[in-house]
Amino acid sequence: MEAKTLTDLQTLVSLCKRRGFIFQSSEIYGGLNSCWDYGPLGADFKFNVKMSWWKAMTRRLDIVGLDAAILMHPMVWKASGHVDGFTDPLCDCKSCKTRFRQDTAPTKDGKTVCPNCASLDVTEPRNFNLMFKTYMGPVEEGASIVYLRPETAQGIFVNFENVQTSMRKKIPFGIAQIGKSFRNEITPGNFTFRTREFEQMEMQYFVKPGSDMEWFEKWKETRLQHYDRLGFKKSSLRFKEHGPKELAHYARAAFDVQYEFPFGWQELEGIHNRGDFDLTQHSKFSGKKLEYFDEPTKEKFVPYVIETAVGCDRLCLALLCNAYTEEKVTKATEKTEGGNGAPKDAEAAADIRIVLKLKPEIAPVQLAFLPLSKKPDLQELAHKLRDDFAQNWRVDYDESASIGKRYRRQDEIGTPLCATIDFDSLVDKKVTVRHRDSMTQDRIDISQLEAYLAEKMKTF
Repeated sequence: MEAKTLTDLQTLVSLCKRRGFIFQSSEIYGGLNSCWDYGPLGADFKFNVKMSWWKAMTRRLDIVGLDAAILMHPMVWKASGHVDGFTDPLCDCKSCKTRFRQDTAPTKDGKTVCPNCASLDVTEPRNFNLMFKTYMGPVEEGASIVYLRPETAQGIFVNFENVQTSMRKKIPFGIAQIGKSFRNEITPGNFTFRTREFEQMEMQYFVKPGSDMEWFEKWKETRLQHYDRLGFKKSSLRFKEHGPKELAHYARAAFDVQYEFPFGWQELEGIHNRGDFDLTQHSKFSGKKLEYFDEPTKEKFVPYVIETAVGCDRLCLALLCNAYTEEKVTKATEKTEGGNGAPKDAEAAADIRIVLKLKPEIAPVQLAFLPLSKKPDLQELAHKLRDDFAQNWRVDYDESASIGKRYRRQDEIGTPLCATIDFDSLVDKKVTVRHRDSMTQDRIDISQLEAYLAEKMKTF
């Protein structure tokens, strides 16, 4: 079989809509720019991605979880620098009225060029704050202004003392959080890569000053190992260091984990050494000392922070891009084991097979039960197996269309294994298990199916 990977993002957009992964938000009203809804399979897939990250973090003895509120005291954002400094420089084109970011626009003879109509008649850049502003309570006045959080990290910092004392954690330790954030981006795009409403997976790891760079390097390696477990090709990932002019005001060092999307190399995750900036700022603005007392040495210090910050929606998009495969089937590549009424060469006529080669850990469906026909006896057995295995596995049931077409549907949503129930199954108590990636098939005793699945899922 000849295989090729994804080269056109629109191909993936179409698949995601067709198979219930991702829909345009408010589509029946024409849609809302850069807002997306996760369909039934997409919701399961995204949940699995989040749980994979959550387990990788909180199953460690040195990391605990948190779920902080989206709405926070406005002084949190003053202390963090977001009120004064979380801005993009914007220009307006006087010719076509397009508003755009000045730092991403082309230039000619040192002058900013409109990216829409190429006019040089544009305004001087003005800073535009990216935070969404709203009001708390019934009166819209200055005193009631609050913000939708632009990041989840600050909820961790302001709860540092609460978590440390209640959980009796000793330095070094981390706090992990998954949650929604909001940024009024001017130039969102590339499907779910850059959106105004998105979900973050962030972990802040508190360390003793002086040990920060050692932990910084450890977390770089740890995060790469996680991407390897998710099935990313090594050639599609790289580190990009932030130069002196690229470093955020709070960062002592920073690297991005980048993935090669169809539209180029882009950031998946940021790994930052934030020093003591955040805890120091919140101590200053709140008047509350956010220090750590080290009992063995009798030292008091403000911890340094190593941050790992992943955009969940962006990671889901990268995983779908990474998994998407088109295979040219040049001959009859799939045969059932035979049996009473079982078809031969089920996929002989097919030319292109689309497959999402997702790891079973994150695939929305792990096992599909497919009765060979709609005969009541086969349906009854298939339903029973589906219900039994739903206790421990993410399962599906499909009885519509030919067995070859059903295999194709499961391939397109990334299902690792399919179990076909045929007429012989009623006699020999066996099912035919078909493998997504190789399309090979095994005849397995139903009593051994659970153990077989547990073993085979490790091979993907």
